[in-house]
Amino acid sequence: MNLLKAAWLSSAIVFSGTATAGIVLPQAGGGELLITRPASRIVTLAPNLAEMLFAAGAGKQLIATVEYSNFPPPVRDLPRIGDAFRFDLERIVALEPDLVIAWESGNPTAALDRLESLGLKVWRTEIRQPGDIAGLLEAMARAAGLAQGPVPAAAAVREQLDRIIAGHHGKAPVSYFYQVSAQPLFTLNGEHLVSQGLRLCGGVNVFEGEPVLAPQVTREAVLVADPAVLIAPVLPDEDDPLDHWRTWPRLSAVRNKAFVYLPADEISRATPRFLDSLDTACKLLQGLRGQKTDG
Repeated sequence: MNLLKAAWLSSAIVFSGTATAGIVLPQAGGGELLITRPASRIVTLAPNLAEMLFAAGAGKQLIATVEYSNFPPPVRDLPRIGDAFRFDLERIVALEPDLVIAWESGNPTAALDRLESLGLKVWRTEIRQPGDIAGLLEAMARAAGLAQGPVPAAAAVREQLDRIIAGHHGKAPVSYFYQVSAQPLFTLNGEHLVSQGLRLCGGVNVFEGEPVLAPQVTREAVLVADPAVLIAPVLPDEDDPLDHWRTWPRLSAVRNKAFVYLPADEISRATPRFLDSLDTACKLLQGLRGQKTDG
């Protein structure tokens, strides 16, 4: 099921021939999750999901989250139940949440299955297109039982996305290599949210055809692809993550000093702040577009 086309259905339904109402949430990869009443005790299993829940206006319902959840500031005071890759199942159960929100591509499937086997409601979410951010915000608001009607953060996401598309529509393509980490060397494929976003402003991922979301690649493969731009997320006070490429002047991006650095927490997390970083990236790509190489 395409999450955006599904419009993140979560309307009240009647089932089993009774008047018992519930909220239907679309599961990533297909299927649906039914919760019989609005969730008031929520656990999130990825930093972006905690941020999204607050953006949706349901931060008060969040009772625990995972390590590296740091935005907005109130999230930092919440209990931690592990990290996105390994969490404490017993502690989660002891918290008695009525909804656990998971990240389909980031959390271990076996652990999510185990939570479900223990009787917990696990909502598996995923965002692959920038527009899906708005849809998930609306679904989270409904799951938490907030008043029906427009969700301001979702409307703001759609407006900002429309501005980005309108401002860069029809621009000439520019190839890029997106470096997730230098050692080992990881990148993203074309299905990842970052690649889908950069595509809106003419960015062409040189590894878009890779079969997994975050493949490991070789330095030689990057040299052969010869991207026009090198892009990397960067943390505050971090050393230049692209510095090791400067010893390879045969790369077009190096010859033209076409390096783009984006705030790691913004570009790497599927939240409304992703649009801010995407906007920055598109403007930087526009400045580098059409740059001639030397020699």
